[in-house]
Amino acid sequence: MDRPGPPLPSRVPVLIAGGGPVGLTCAALLARHGIATLVMEADAGYCSGSRAICISRRSQEILHWAGAGAALQAKALPWTGGRSYFRDREVLRFEMPHEPAQRFAPMVNIQQYHVEQFVHQALAGMPAQVAWSHRVSAVRQDDDGVVVQAAGPDGEQELRADWLVACDGGRSTVREQLGLALEGTQYEGRYVIADIVQATQRPVERLAWFDPPSNPGSTLLMHRQPDDVWRIDYQLRDDEDAQAALAPAAIEPRIQSHLTMIGEHAPWRMLWSSMYNAKCLTLRDYRHGRVLFAGDAAHLVPIFGVRGLNSGLDDAGNLAWKLAAVLQGRAHERLLDSYSVERVQATRENLAYGAKSTEFMAPPNFAFTLMRDAALRLALDEPRVRALINPRQSAPIAYAASPLNGPEVGAWTSAAAAPGAPAPEALLLGEGGEFHLSTCFGAGWVALVLGGAGAVARSEVQGGWTLLQVPDAADHLGQARQRYGLPGGAGARLVLVRPDGYVCGRWDHVDLDAARRELASRGVQP
Repeated sequence: MDRPGPPLPSRVPVLIAGGGPVGLTCAALLARHGIATLVMEADAGYCSGSRAICISRRSQEILHWAGAGAALQAKALPWTGGRSYFRDREVLRFEMPHEPAQRFAPMVNIQQYHVEQFVHQALAGMPAQVAWSHRVSAVRQDDDGVVVQAAGPDGEQELRADWLVACDGGRSTVREQLGLALEGTQYEGRYVIADIVQATQRPVERLAWFDPPSNPGSTLLMHRQPDDVWRIDYQLRDDEDAQAALAPAAIEPRIQSHLTMIGEHAPWRMLWSSMYNAKCLTLRDYRHGRVLFAGDAAHLVPIFGVRGLNSGLDDAGNLAWKLAAVLQGRAHERLLDSYSVERVQATRENLAYGAKSTEFMAPPNFAFTLMRDAALRLALDEPRVRALINPRQSAPIAYAASPLNGPEVGAWTSAAAAPGAPAPEALLLGEGGEFHLSTCFGAGWVALVLGGAGAVARSEVQGGWTLLQVPDAADHLGQARQRYGLPGGAGARLVLVRPDGYVCGRWDHVDLDAARRELASRGVQP
């Protein structure tokens, strides 16, 4: 991948700084909407080491939109729950919500470099160019867009872009060039992260140990990944030297001690190691003129609860359709302000959950340690305490205060599909058999008509959006009626769903003109 690529264009509609999973996914989603992009990545190819490994149900859906869904499903290891141990005794076994009829597992494990590869391969034939070994070195804005200085193997080049999307990581050059700083809390606890290869027959689940006999005083996490890879994270003591702790001679005995303790005796070897400490940091705004921030360039979220990459992919899913609509003249530029409003709110909620998990996994002081260990001891014999240990895995966040939220007309029996909420999944009957409602999301606006007469669900493109009619008989499991909150005996009702699979508004009658007026009032055309 470090072979010379085509020359860089002098101007592009969208320049994406950073070719990690968020930047590549953003490019793929924009390409799906017909927008050409140039992605610049400082590295010569995909990342080394597993890095982010847990992909949520929502992220699987977004990666499916990006064209990487089939490859991801074929490679990744699905899981539904996990176990936590205090020393050598189990104190928690948890299960995430899931059912056989769902399209995606609640979580899958896969190394980040596979995700990057799958999305990059999906870009083939799309209006997207990836320039490896190129990085943004300088940024300025003027009335005509964004001017970027790019440094590559052949030297410096100046480019112009209508919009710049910064996905260039926690040490973002774009953020630095604009004089912006992340705000929040950085925790002192340090974790060694290591990938090892070892054959195992253990089920795929999230495993955590607090003060295990193999590594007294530490917290240790394990996840199975494809290709017989274990991801192992363990906490360092405060007095340990970071450089020395990353030496193989320091890592290998600790891993061997733990593998022996849990009965994993197959030969193993180490692939990669790094160090991590938890950060709860965010920019105040993710839009600055013609520059938009996503992923780690916008926020740094603790690994506990696996919200880092998943929140970045949600950034891409939220931003791409909005930026495409603006570039294609179907929306006013202020639509991009809603990206910042929604995703900053989501980040602050993720940070709140992440901080709680971090303070439990890596207590910041003696008082937190005392409370954490007391909870663990009680959990040995008291089931009611075990909820305190639950890691609260990543889940889609409702945009309760979004400026895009439309009306909620009439009585509804569930708030799960209120304006600003992620549109619930449902298994329906179509002309070709059963299908998942979520397969209709991710491309454009969907006018979802629930209820009424008919045998199967039917869709048609009408005036720039998809009109999907789901009669009562097509909702053969009753999932749509229950999850969207239709009262018993009600006639047909309308739910307007955004291109990123979020509910915009819902009406107790079918009035497509009213829905169009709502969009027009927000400067949006389907």
